[in-house]
Order: sequence, then structure tokens, then C-alpha cells
Amino acid sequence: MWVYEKKLQYPVRVSKCDPRMAKFLLEQYGGADGELAAALRYMNQRYTIPDKVIGLLTDIATEEFSHLEMIATMVFKLTKDATPQQMEEAGLGANYAAHDNALYYSNAGGIPWTATYIQAKGDPIADLYEDIAAEEKARATYQWLINMTDDVDLQDSLKFLREREIVHSLRFREAVEILKDDQGTQKVF
Repeated sequence: MWVYEKKLQYPVRVSKCDPRMAKFLLEQYGGADGELAAALRYMNQRYTIPDKVIGLLTDIATEEFSHLEMIATMVFKLTKDATPQQMEEAGLGANYAAHDNALYYSNAGGIPWTATYIQAKGDPIADLYEDIAAEEKARATYQWLINMTDDVDLQDSLKFLREREIVHSLRFREAVEILKDDQGTQKVF
């Protein structure tokens, strides 16, 4: 179904080892409003959404997986040269003890990812409003992450991701209007 181009959607650069920032980025890796939850939410919802907007959910879900790859790359680059002591000082000691430098789907607080983060009501309008909210929460989180680092290279990638969340929110808003207009049309059988 997909063609995978073996490169990131947008370049990820970091200028220094920073396990503290890596810990914060885990919120977008395995948190409730992170990229994994978004990708799986949209992929799941596409099965009960009208055909007029099914492609939109598939496209955005696919892009969210690419964002997940970017976040993983950021976390890896920020921690690859960190010592166990630096990991512990950054609050990643338990993660290091259990996984070394391997990525694990958890949020910034160390709580493992759970399927309870994924919402699917089966009502297209309700699901799309949920998706708009998810995108807006991700946008806000990216802004706060940008505010928490002085690494201009990392900020650049985070700004790209923040802007994509805005685009996704707008696209979901368009889908709501398409479905509302469709509800208002008279159907003759």
C-alpha cells in the first residue's frame, strides 16, 4: 500500500547531546497526543468514515508515521552519546535501565503508550472533531518543546512538525464541512 522512501520527511539535526530534551520529546513519541496515537487513531477511523474523506485520513495517518520516525531520530540523536549518568540526571535512568538507549513507546513521564489514547466513536463528525483536537494539542506541545530548547537545529525540525499539525487541523476542518454539506443534500433512491 505504501511506497517508503528511505529518507526523513524533513531533515533532523541536533547540535548537541541533550538527554533532558530527549525525555521531553518522548511526549510526542508515545504520549496521548503524540504521533503514534495520531497515526493509529486516523488509520483506525478511516474504516467508518464516508468515502468522500477516507483518503484524507489515510494520507494524514501515513504522514503521522513519518513524524513518528522524525521524533525517534531526534531522541536517538539527542541521547546517542549520553553516558548512563547523563541519562539518569535527565530523568531517563529507569528507561536506560530497562532499554539501554533503545526507544520505547512512553510519554515524557515514563508512562507506557496505551491503546486507550485512541478514540473512535464511529460517528464521522464526532471523530473528525476529535482529530482536530488531537492536532491542536500536538501543535501546542510542539510549541512548548520549541520553547524548551536553545538548539536552533532541533527547533527547525520541531517548527516543521508544528506547522504540519496546523495543516492537518485545517484539512480535518475541511472534511467536517464536506460531511456537513453532504448531510444537508437530499438523497433520492
